[in-house]
Amino acid sequence: VFDLDPDTGMGLDQVRKGVKDVKSVLDDLSLTAFLKTTGGKGYHIVVPFKPTGGWEAFKGFAQNIARLMETKWPDRYTSNSRKNKRHGRIYIDWQRNIRGATSVSPYSLRNRKMATVSMPIRWDELDVVAPDGITVVEALERMHLEDPWDGYFSTSQTLKPG
Repeated sequence: VFDLDPDTGMGLDQVRKGVKDVKSVLDDLSLTAFLKTTGGKGYHIVVPFKPTGGWEAFKGFAQNIARLMETKWPDRYTSNSRKNKRHGRIYIDWQRNIRGATSVSPYSLRNRKMATVSMPIRWDELDVVAPDGITVVEALERMHLEDPWDGYFSTSQTLKPG
């Protein structure tokens, strides 16, 4: 899970650009990824892997992607979790991949104004669905649509060493 956590006051266009940049890095690695809203201010990019490695391997992978983005685009991204180190950048939160860490799960109702939901969305919906743009009412309506995460459980990619 890559949790894009924007700095306070950051525009939605910048956050969406962050999602596209993470996806481009994952595409370069030929990895299939899925997108969801968080019901808050960011998005989650989820990369399903077969459980072929331990926690350290997956944590290392996520941390390396975050650091790569921070190196490639230092003015836009940080892998440092401290809010005072963000300064107009998006924190690529790779720490959701540590044993014992939590991440809001798909279809979770958030304790927010308007009862927003962490909801799987299609990649082509990124530019029209805000991270907090799906309410519980809309989530229920979406349950009758095609599953945006169709193929998630049949994805058979593995984390390669190195």
